[in-house]
Amino acid sequence: MDFSSFLTSLATSFILFLILILLFAWLSRIPANDVVYYPNRILHGLDPYDGLRRTRNPFAWIREALSSTEADIVRISGVDSAVYFVFLTTVLGILVLSGLFLLPVLLPVAATARSKIPANETTSQGSFNDLDKLSMAHIQEKSPRLWAFLIATYWVTFVSLYLLWKAYKHVSHLRAEALMSPQFKDEQFAIIVRDIPALSNDQSRKEQVDSYFKAIYGDLFYRSLIVTDNSKVNKIYQELEGYRKKLCRAEFVYAESSSSNPEGTKPTVKTGFLGLVGDKVDAIEYYNRKIKELISKLEAEQTLTLKDNQRAAAVIFFTNRVTAASASQSLLDTMVDSWTVSDAPEPRQIIWENLPKRYYEREIRQYVIYFVVFLTIFFYMIPIGFISALTTLDKLKKLLPFLKPIVNVPTIKTVLEAYLPQLALIIFLALLPGFLLFLSKAEGITSESHAQRAASGKYFYFTILNVFIGVTIGSTLFTALKTIEKSPNSAITLLATSLPESATFFLTFVALKFFVGYGLELSRIVPLIIFHLKKKYLCKTEAEIKEAWAPGDLGYATRIPNDMLIVTVVLCYSVIAPLIIPFGVAYFGLGWLSFIPQVLKVYVPSYESYGRAWPHLFIRIVASLILYQVTMFGYFALKKFYSAVFLIPLPILSIIFISVCNKKFYRFFQTTALDVASHPLKETPDLKTVFRSFVPPSLKCEKREEDELEYALSSSS
Repeated sequence: MDFSSFLTSLATSFILFLILILLFAWLSRIPANDVVYYPNRILHGLDPYDGLRRTRNPFAWIREALSSTEADIVRISGVDSAVYFVFLTTVLGILVLSGLFLLPVLLPVAATARSKIPANETTSQGSFNDLDKLSMAHIQEKSPRLWAFLIATYWVTFVSLYLLWKAYKHVSHLRAEALMSPQFKDEQFAIIVRDIPALSNDQSRKEQVDSYFKAIYGDLFYRSLIVTDNSKVNKIYQELEGYRKKLCRAEFVYAESSSSNPEGTKPTVKTGFLGLVGDKVDAIEYYNRKIKELISKLEAEQTLTLKDNQRAAAVIFFTNRVTAASASQSLLDTMVDSWTVSDAPEPRQIIWENLPKRYYEREIRQYVIYFVVFLTIFFYMIPIGFISALTTLDKLKKLLPFLKPIVNVPTIKTVLEAYLPQLALIIFLALLPGFLLFLSKAEGITSESHAQRAASGKYFYFTILNVFIGVTIGSTLFTALKTIEKSPNSAITLLATSLPESATFFLTFVALKFFVGYGLELSRIVPLIIFHLKKKYLCKTEAEIKEAWAPGDLGYATRIPNDMLIVTVVLCYSVIAPLIIPFGVAYFGLGWLSFIPQVLKVYVPSYESYGRAWPHLFIRIVASLILYQVTMFGYFALKKFYSAVFLIPLPILSIIFISVCNKKFYRFFQTTALDVASHPLKETPDLKTVFRSFVPPSLKCEKREEDELEYALSSSS
């Protein structure tokens, strides 16, 4: 890619961004689109425009973002959303402070150097020589000018560690404030106990658990909820809910027909496979009959499940949150595989089918999943390399000859050369997260938020190894693997050699992500089109329409690894090619501006973990920093700058920093500090309500009273 092509791709990205912003300014002011652009406010019972001025200014969202506070984010969207913005502002701060030194110092040092750039050190894979002159590649071997780049490596490291320390303290404060809130949360009065020993004598599981905790905690123990195998009852419950939705739809269709015809036209349905075959009957009568049958079947299965399908796990409830916090971090038994406890997640988060899994089964599952993830990461290199090879214009012309007249048009050719490989990579990566989330849940994890964090970690390592390192050395991937196999010490040198050559690819990649990505995020064109298509052709009832515009959450499992990829790319290139820093600043600055309105007006959190994702974010930022330090050491070695040995302390310092932060902060993110839990509540909680909030929906029944449920739970298995 030459310099003109790069500028063309950058200008195209910016124009697309402006078009999408103008669309956002126009579409978001149409009342029919309020449910797409303001769903969070609507679900909170607020007017979409309450406190906001109706304006045609396409950049009014920037003013709204700048006037919002962290307290607004916590109040409306929770601590997890606020922690995500701490991550964005921390990385933004690292890049801004780094750029204040690197740009005015390193660019003149590189530009004024007189050197012929070796072919293997160019920062572009084409004729982008102007970037080479502003990069470390322009510095001669053994040149004293390399001292400036070495000092810059130290500067980036110290700035990163300082801001990460401040951020860790701030997030700990956010978590503490939320957990000591006078407004109680149901999960603060409960813990999860797993690996309950086998029953002895004639005790029921309920009697075994109650007597055990009563002996330890006395009157502070309230009651227990034994985990059951709900697979059958869940299936019936889901079928029942499906028929209820169908009944609502049929009644709506009938009422709609009655408005034009007094007698109305009753909808019909076929009773056979998928409603496609069988006898045609009155839909409303048929659905009512099926609902009655399923309610009776559900109640019978509920009783059977509660009595005969009890498992070796339970939710334990206490009379106050201090006792619950203390119990969740206690060692109850002398053996690690018996009576293991942890704090309870929110009721909506619990993955019930994972609770009964035994200790050693969970351990084995974890190792098997790690091996599967390793295979996934390794073998995904093959299709990514294949796609990279296929998405060149020459290959496309050979595979699809009819495209030749189109791609030969100079303007189209320039745009395709700039964007085709990046678009192919982004689309390919979009297919992976669902599979990684499935693997994470298969480990035996108990909560949705933990599964999301685990999937996010797997996706992060995938993107680093397959996208960053894969793209960097992808042209000679298998040759590189053979080289590393023969000489493991050559891995650092290989990465350092290959890294500069991919600079222009990643410059374009980052530009595409922040201009087009954030433009699509704000304009919400795709959700808007999908909503209106569903509303016109599929939805009848209000419930169906609401389901069509339901916004979902931020999607941390994919969003954070994608952000971390940009962190890694920008850090690793920050000293080699400092021009990438403004692109990184634009990415995280625009991200911060774009997501504040989205969090306050669009996305609705599906869970709250009170900032538990932060330690994982912290570790990955420092891991990216270590990769940057090691790469710089290798690149200095290529330049035969033997003072590079002064960089050896940096990775060691970073590892020590991780250890210190983990010892100081991490435990509070695993459990709740008793000092935090001891703060007084605004009102005394109704423990019966707390208990019932943990009962799975499929085990609840309108006809079943609290005493009946307690009796069923207390019966022997």
